[in-house]
Amino acid sequence: MAESEQLASMISKFVDENTINSVRNFTSTDNLDNDDVDSIAKMFGYTGSFSSSSSDSKMKIITNFKNNLRLLIQKTWVEKSDVILKEGILFQLDVLFKDTSDWKNSYKQFLDIIANSVCLMFGQQSKSDDFSEYSLRIDPEFGIFWWYIKSLPTNADWSCEKFENAVLLGMYFLANY
Repeated sequence: MAESEQLASMISKFVDENTINSVRNFTSTDNLDNDDVDSIAKMFGYTGSFSSSSSDSKMKIITNFKNNLRLLIQKTWVEKSDVILKEGILFQLDVLFKDTSDWKNSYKQFLDIIANSVCLMFGQQSKSDDFSEYSLRIDPEFGIFWWYIKSLPTNADWSCEKFENAVLLGMYFLANY
């Protein structure tokens, strides 16, 4: 995502320059730098070394994410015209990680689930160019998360481990939001 000068200025009020560089490096290069992963995780409130999380910790993040997002979507009041979108998100959550080894496919599914969920909650405004700035104004924590999500490339040629970290970082935020 190309950042506007205004968005970059707003982000810098909430996130230190080293973390901003970590997000930019993580989302724009093919290499996986564990320092970048840990810096992004710290931005989302994680203490410790996210990059060396155990399999049990990762499964807990996935479970908490799915449970929290499912509950949020179920509790979201929608217009009749959005019922199909709501049901679609709940279905996508149910099938996410049917194959826990396919992180590339899970990455694409995750981004789709997040985009649809945000659209369900914020409407078409979430698709506007200035939604990132808007989200930072109404809730800086969510705005930083959205900035991270929108910084992720829709198509990437990454290692399985990098896809895994990209998804788990986003899940961690939402599992604990």
